[in-house]
Amino acid sequence: MAVRSYLSIGEVLISLKTEFPDITISKIRFLEGEGLIEPERTASGYRKFYDRDVDRLRHILKMQRDEYLPLQVIKERLARQEDGSEQLEPPVDQAAADEELVEPPTGLQMTEDEMSAATGVDRERVQELEKYGILCSHGLDGNKYFDGDDYIVLSIVKDLFKYGVEPRHLTMYRHFAERESSLFEAIVLPMLRQRNPDARRAATDSLAELAKLSRKLKQALLRSNLRQYIQTP
Repeated sequence: MAVRSYLSIGEVLISLKTEFPDITISKIRFLEGEGLIEPERTASGYRKFYDRDVDRLRHILKMQRDEYLPLQVIKERLARQEDGSEQLEPPVDQAAADEELVEPPTGLQMTEDEMSAATGVDRERVQELEKYGILCSHGLDGNKYFDGDDYIVLSIVKDLFKYGVEPRHLTMYRHFAERESSLFEAIVLPMLRQRNPDARRAATDSLAELAKLSRKLKQALLRSNLRQYIQTP
C-alpha cells in the first residue's frame, strides 16, 4: 500500500497541539473558511495537508500568538510575502520583542463571533470583559463591532485566563490606565494646543516615551513587591 504524503486534519491537530495548545479542528476549519489556508481535498472531500500547508498554518498561528495580529492583517502579510514584496522576518530576540507595545491594526472591525473565533475566547468571556469595561464595543446595537485595540487586549488577557485570572480581576488595570492616561494627557496638552505639525509629532513622541517609562516603572515596582518569591541566579 502506498504511503500517504499528506496529513489529515486530525493528524495536523496532533502535530501542532504541543506548540499551540489552543488549536482545535474548528479553528483550523475557520482559518480555511477565511481563506488563509487552502488544503486540497480527496475525492471523498477529506482535507489533505501537505508539508507546505502545515508550515503555512504554523506561520499563521505564530503571528496570532506572538504578534497578536488579526486575520486580515495576517492575510495581507502572507500575500506580500508570496509576491516577494515583503520578506519573512528574521528571528528576533524574544525578550526585546516582549518589551515592545503591539501596534493595533487600523480600520479593523470584528463582530463578537469573529473575536471569539479568532482568539479562542468563549463568547461569554468576551461579553463579561465588555461588562467590566476591559473591551469596548463600538457602533449602534444593530451593528456592534470591536476594533484593533480590543483585539490586542483580548489576545493578551486570554493568556492571563490560563492562570485563573477572571475578567473582574482586570478592572484594576482599567482603572490604572484611565488615571495614567489622564496624567499623560495633562503633560502633552500644552504641545497639542500649539496646533502645528511639529508640536503634534513632539506630543506623539512624548506619549510613546512616557508609555515606555511607565511600563519599566511598573515592572520594577512589581519585582520589588515580589522579591521574596523571585529566584535570582
